Amino acid sequence: MPVSDSEITALASSHDIIQLGALADDARRARHGMRTTYVRVADIPPQPGAPLDWPPAARELRLVGSPSSRQAAVSRVAELRAAAEGRPVSGFSLADLEKLSADDGASLRTVLEELRSAGLELVAEAPFDRLRDARHAIEEVNIAGLSLARLTIDQLPAADPVALFSAVHDLQRDVAVVRAFAPLARRQNPAVPSTGYEDVRRVALARLIVENVASIQVDWSRYGPKLAQVALTMGADDVDAVSPADEAGEGRRRAPLEEVRRNIRAAGLDPVERDGRFDPVS
Repeated sequence: MPVSDSEITALASSHDIIQLGALADDARRARHGMRTTYVRVADIPPQPGAPLDWPPAARELRLVGSPSSRQAAVSRVAELRAAAEGRPVSGFSLADLEKLSADDGASLRTVLEELRSAGLELVAEAPFDRLRDARHAIEEVNIAGLSLARLTIDQLPAADPVALFSAVHDLQRDVAVVRAFAPLARRQNPAVPSTGYEDVRRVALARLIVENVASIQVDWSRYGPKLAQVALTMGADDVDAVSPADEAGEGRRRAPLEEVRRNIRAAGLDPVERDGRFDPVS
């Protein structure tokens, strides 16, 4: 049963994280059952000519960082696509591409279409709070024939996140193409100290408020296995950025693949590996 606006307001002001988490977990299980997806991602530098190397287990090749120019971005995508051997190629922040197109005097759609022609499949992230016009920018991604890997938050505002997440809900109502929303901030806001309590509370609120986005995502490399595991019991259903390396100095049980599977199972859920296209990996 959907949670009403008045119930959301009451939950957001309450310290009863148990009730909040239980409602978010119910909503998550109603949509996904026990299934919890994860993706192993290789981060690739964006500079043309930089070495191209990744473990064979990588299920997504992601260009990470801001391109120095429009031509550099197109050239690097073409290099990566030629070496990818069918792996999904994602890259760049949509906010960075917005700025790049403005600085270059080109339309955002033109830049996106050039990147798609070079071999890009997915724009890696759209930071909702950094985009000049989130609806327009995301619609341009779709029109250009690209997919959006995830909607993100760059930095949480000082206010309670309910208004922010409600705006994300309204954006998805308009564009209807967002597959995953990562509600935890990519950068720390000094005015909003981050604690494990507040992080999992935000995950739960995101699952309840942004009910029109299929997946609530947590970043394994950024937040670590323990927070990710708790987040999975509080409404999250997808784990991003798991290392594709299969070995660890501490032994096989500490290798990223074994650790993410073990933590998902410890949360009472079933791990399912996916690729960057959100297709399950057999």
